[in-house]
Amino acid sequence: MAEVKKIKTALISVFHKDGLDELLKKLNEEGVKFLSTGGTQKFIEEQGYECQKVEDVTTYPSILGGRVKTLHPKVFGGILGRRDNEGDREQMAKYEIPEIDLVIVDLYPFEQTVASGAGEADIIEKIDIGGISLIRAGAKNFKDVVIVPSKAEYSVLLDILNKKGAQTDIEDRKMFAARAFGVSSHYDTAIHSWFINQ
Repeated sequence: MAEVKKIKTALISVFHKDGLDELLKKLNEEGVKFLSTGGTQKFIEEQGYECQKVEDVTTYPSILGGRVKTLHPKVFGGILGRRDNEGDREQMAKYEIPEIDLVIVDLYPFEQTVASGAGEADIIEKIDIGGISLIRAGAKNFKDVVIVPSKAEYSVLLDILNKKGAQTDIEDRKMFAARAFGVSSHYDTAIHSWFINQ
Protein backbone atom coordinates (compact mmCIF):
# COMPACT_ATOMS: atom_id res chain seq x y z
CA MET A 1 0.00 0.00 0.00
CA ALA A 2 1.21 3.49 -0.84
CA GLU A 3 2.26 5.51 2.20
CA VAL A 4 -0.25 8.35 2.13
CA LYS A 5 0.65 11.49 4.08
CA LYS A 6 -1.65 14.41 4.84
CA ILE A 7 -0.36 17.96 4.36
CA LYS A 8 -1.20 20.03 7.44
CA THR A 9 1.53 22.69 7.57
CA ALA A 10 3.37 24.31 4.66
CA LEU A 11 6.57 26.33 4.90
CA ILE A 12 6.69 28.71 1.94
CA SER A 13 9.78 30.74 1.00
CA VAL A 14 9.82 31.87 -2.61
CA PHE A 15 11.50 34.51 -4.76
CA HIS A 16 8.97 34.38 -7.62
CA LYS A 17 5.40 34.84 -6.36
CA ASP A 18 3.69 34.50 -9.77
CA GLY A 19 1.51 31.39 -9.87
CA LEU A 20 1.63 31.01 -6.09
CA ASP A 21 -1.83 32.54 -5.53
CA GLU A 22 -3.66 29.59 -7.10
CA LEU A 23 -1.68 27.12 -5.00
CA LEU A 24 -2.33 29.10 -1.81
CA LYS A 25 -6.07 29.17 -2.55
CA LYS A 26 -6.25 25.39 -2.91
CA LEU A 27 -4.06 24.71 0.13
CA ASN A 28 -6.16 27.08 2.22
CA GLU A 29 -9.35 25.33 1.07
CA GLU A 30 -7.80 22.06 2.25
CA GLY A 31 -7.12 23.53 5.70
CA VAL A 32 -3.33 23.70 5.36
CA LYS A 33 -1.63 26.17 7.72
CA PHE A 34 0.99 28.55 6.32
CA LEU A 35 4.39 29.36 7.77
CA SER A 36 6.62 31.92 6.08
CA THR A 37 8.99 34.85 6.32
CA GLY A 38 9.63 38.28 4.81
CA GLY A 39 8.16 39.10 1.43
CA THR A 40 6.50 35.71 0.99
CA GLN A 41 4.68 36.05 4.31
CA LYS A 42 3.49 39.52 3.29
CA PHE A 43 2.29 38.15 -0.07
CA ILE A 44 0.35 35.32 1.64
CA GLU A 45 -1.34 37.76 4.01
CA GLU A 46 -2.16 40.12 1.12
CA GLN A 47 -4.03 37.20 -0.48
CA GLY A 48 -6.19 37.15 2.66
CA TYR A 49 -4.74 34.11 4.41
CA GLU A 50 -3.39 33.71 7.92
CA CYS A 51 0.34 33.05 7.99
CA GLN A 52 2.52 32.32 10.99
CA LYS A 53 5.91 34.02 10.98
CA VAL A 54 8.96 31.76 11.02
CA GLU A 55 10.34 34.21 13.59
CA ASP A 56 7.47 33.30 15.95
CA VAL A 57 8.41 29.63 15.71
CA THR A 58 12.16 30.14 16.10
CA THR A 59 11.90 33.17 18.46
CA TYR A 60 14.72 34.62 16.35
CA PRO A 61 14.42 37.61 14.01
CA SER A 62 15.65 37.62 10.42
CA ILE A 63 19.30 38.65 10.83
CA LEU A 64 22.39 39.69 8.86
CA GLY A 65 20.43 41.62 6.26
CA GLY A 66 18.13 38.67 5.60
CA ARG A 67 20.98 36.19 5.12
CA VAL A 68 19.70 34.11 8.06
CA LYS A 69 15.94 33.59 8.32
CA THR A 70 15.00 29.92 8.16
CA LEU A 71 18.32 28.36 9.24
CA HIS A 72 17.21 27.16 12.66
CA PRO A 73 16.72 23.75 14.39
CA LYS A 74 12.98 24.38 14.84
CA VAL A 75 12.59 24.78 11.08
CA PHE A 76 14.96 22.05 9.94
CA GLY A 77 13.89 19.74 12.77
CA GLY A 78 10.30 20.17 11.56
CA ILE A 79 11.32 19.10 8.07
CA LEU A 80 13.88 16.40 8.87
CA GLY A 81 12.10 14.78 11.83
CA ARG A 82 11.16 11.18 10.98
CA ARG A 83 7.50 10.71 11.87
CA ASP A 84 7.93 6.95 12.39
CA ASN A 85 11.00 7.32 14.63
CA GLU A 86 10.14 7.36 18.32
CA GLY A 87 13.35 9.19 19.29
CA ASP A 88 12.74 11.91 16.69
CA ARG A 89 9.13 12.33 17.82
CA GLU A 90 10.18 12.61 21.47
CA GLN A 91 12.79 15.27 20.64
CA MET A 92 10.33 17.20 18.48
CA ALA A 93 7.90 17.26 21.42
CA LYS A 94 10.64 18.16 23.92
CA TYR A 95 11.96 21.09 21.88
CA GLU A 96 8.52 22.17 20.59
CA ILE A 97 9.43 21.53 16.96
CA PRO A 98 6.39 21.71 14.65
CA GLU A 99 5.91 19.11 11.92
CA ILE A 100 6.33 20.68 8.49
CA ASP A 101 4.73 18.50 5.78
CA LEU A 102 5.18 20.67 2.70
CA VAL A 103 8.06 22.96 1.73
CA ILE A 104 7.65 25.33 -1.23
CA VAL A 105 10.81 27.10 -2.35
CA ASP A 106 11.80 29.23 -5.33
CA LEU A 107 15.47 30.17 -5.18
CA TYR A 108 17.13 33.55 -5.64
CA PRO A 109 17.72 34.04 -9.38
CA PHE A 110 21.48 33.52 -9.47
CA GLU A 111 21.82 32.80 -13.21
CA GLN A 112 19.59 35.72 -14.21
CA THR A 113 21.62 38.04 -11.98
CA VAL A 114 24.87 36.92 -13.63
CA ALA A 115 23.30 37.27 -17.10
CA SER A 116 22.15 40.81 -16.28
CA GLY A 117 25.77 41.95 -15.95
CA ALA A 118 25.41 42.69 -12.23
CA GLY A 119 28.50 43.32 -10.12
CA GLU A 120 30.17 40.72 -7.93
CA ALA A 121 28.55 41.90 -4.67
CA ASP A 122 25.04 41.59 -6.15
CA ILE A 123 25.84 38.18 -7.62
CA ILE A 124 27.16 36.88 -4.28
CA GLU A 125 23.96 38.02 -2.52
CA LYS A 126 21.93 35.96 -5.00
CA ILE A 127 23.60 32.74 -3.83
CA ASP A 128 20.68 31.20 -1.95
CA ILE A 129 21.64 29.47 1.30
CA GLY A 130 18.43 28.98 3.28
CA GLY A 131 16.37 28.02 0.23
CA ILE A 132 18.79 25.41 -1.08
CA SER A 133 19.08 23.95 2.44
CA LEU A 134 15.28 23.73 2.71
CA ILE A 135 15.16 21.97 -0.67
CA ARG A 136 17.78 19.40 0.35
CA ALA A 137 16.18 18.78 3.75
CA GLY A 138 12.70 18.34 2.28
CA ALA A 139 13.99 16.01 -0.43
CA LYS A 140 16.03 13.93 2.04
CA ASN A 141 12.92 13.35 4.17
CA PHE A 142 10.61 12.59 1.22
CA LYS A 143 9.07 9.74 3.22
CA ASP A 144 7.25 12.39 5.26
CA VAL A 145 7.62 15.69 3.40
CA VAL A 146 6.58 17.13 0.03
CA ILE A 147 9.23 19.42 -1.48
CA VAL A 148 8.29 21.83 -4.26
CA PRO A 149 11.72 23.15 -5.35
CA SER A 150 10.80 25.84 -7.89
CA LYS A 151 7.89 27.70 -9.44
CA ALA A 152 8.01 25.20 -12.32
CA GLU A 153 6.54 22.64 -9.90
CA TYR A 154 3.70 24.79 -8.52
CA SER A 155 1.31 23.41 -11.16
CA VAL A 156 2.46 19.82 -10.51
CA LEU A 157 1.47 20.12 -6.84
CA LEU A 158 -1.78 21.91 -7.74
CA ASP A 159 -2.71 19.02 -10.04
CA ILE A 160 -2.13 16.51 -7.21
CA LEU A 161 -4.15 18.65 -4.77
CA ASN A 162 -7.04 18.88 -7.23
CA LYS A 163 -7.05 15.10 -7.70
CA LYS A 164 -6.35 13.87 -4.18
CA GLY A 165 -6.90 16.75 -1.78
CA ALA A 166 -4.12 17.67 0.67
CA GLN A 167 -2.45 14.29 0.65
CA THR A 168 0.30 12.60 -1.30
CA ASP A 169 1.61 9.09 -1.67
CA ILE A 170 5.22 7.95 -1.55
CA GLU A 171 5.55 8.01 -5.36
CA ASP A 172 4.49 11.67 -5.47
CA ARG A 173 6.97 12.63 -2.76
CA LYS A 174 9.82 10.67 -4.35
CA MET A 175 9.13 12.36 -7.70
CA PHE A 176 9.32 15.80 -6.07
CA ALA A 177 12.54 14.77 -4.25
CA ALA A 178 14.16 13.77 -7.54
CA ARG A 179 13.17 17.12 -9.08
CA ALA A 180 14.45 18.90 -5.98
CA PHE A 181 17.92 17.38 -6.27
CA GLY A 182 17.84 18.28 -9.97
CA VAL A 183 17.18 21.92 -9.06
CA SER A 184 19.88 21.83 -6.37
CA SER A 185 22.42 20.26 -8.72
CA HIS A 186 21.73 22.76 -11.52
CA TYR A 187 21.92 25.70 -9.12
CA ASP A 188 25.23 24.64 -7.59
CA THR A 189 26.66 23.90 -11.04
CA ALA A 190 25.79 27.45 -12.17
CA ILE A 191 27.47 28.93 -9.07
CA HIS A 192 30.52 26.70 -9.52
CA SER A 193 30.79 27.74 -13.16
CA TRP A 194 30.66 31.42 -12.25
CA PHE A 195 33.41 31.06 -9.65
CA ILE A 196 35.82 29.15 -11.87
CA ASN A 197 35.32 31.67 -14.68
CA GLN A 198 36.21 34.69 -12.54
